Amino acid sequence: MKHVKVLIGNYGSGKSELALNFAMQAAARGDRTELLDLDMVNTYFRLTERGKLVEQKEIRLVSPNFACSGIETLSLPAEVSSAFVLDWDTVIFDVGGDDVGATALGRYHQDFVELEPGALEVLNVVNIRRPLAGSVEKILRLQEGMQTHARLPITGMINNTNLATATTEQDLWDGYEMLRQVADLTGIPVTYTTGKKEFLDAFLARDPDPKYVGTPIPIDVYMHRDWDSYIAHGLNTKNPHKDMY
Repeated sequence: MKHVKVLIGNYGSGKSELALNFAMQAAARGDRTELLDLDMVNTYFRLTERGKLVEQKEIRLVSPNFACSGIETLSLPAEVSSAFVLDWDTVIFDVGGDDVGATALGRYHQDFVELEPGALEVLNVVNIRRPLAGSVEKILRLQEGMQTHARLPITGMINNTNLATATTEQDLWDGYEMLRQVADLTGIPVTYTTGKKEFLDAFLARDPDPKYVGTPIPIDVYMHRDWDSYIAHGLNTKNPHKDMY
């Protein structure tokens, strides 16, 4: 059965990093893997920039037309349909950062509905160290908006709380504490907890309740985020979201 993961979440949550990790791990298992970069909002951290890396792992990458060309207006390629019609084992969608970005999924609603039962995971990637997801109320508001615009129910959450190079296991623990509140309020489970292995191991050593951890997945850092440059990029391009970081 084809397994499809749709990653949505707030700006700076780490969706692209996780999408790349999930795809790399699937390819390492021998899965025929497709990775779709549908982030129509954030043009700075693009999976497209890691195109050669994924090609080396025999992962097919589909990205917006004009991505990494300096053109800010992007459009979705026709190849997105290949996620549904071709015989992949694993398909990963990296979707833009809020309800606006999630709208890109709306046109494929029927394709998602027609997947086999149990094939689809719609995962909200949460990093509570980002202002838009810094409280239970903000996470609830984001999830409601993203579900409405994506026309897909969120099936699980990912605790990917981090502060880039300043991350410690305490960040994951704080994310765990907040997401257990969200899970209890919404009934949406924490499906995965992700982070660099040393922080994930230290977090798990504190004996969190497995119900609010899900599957722990260690990740590698491929995107090498430079947040100072990101902010400068927003200022230089008059990015309306520049104050969100």
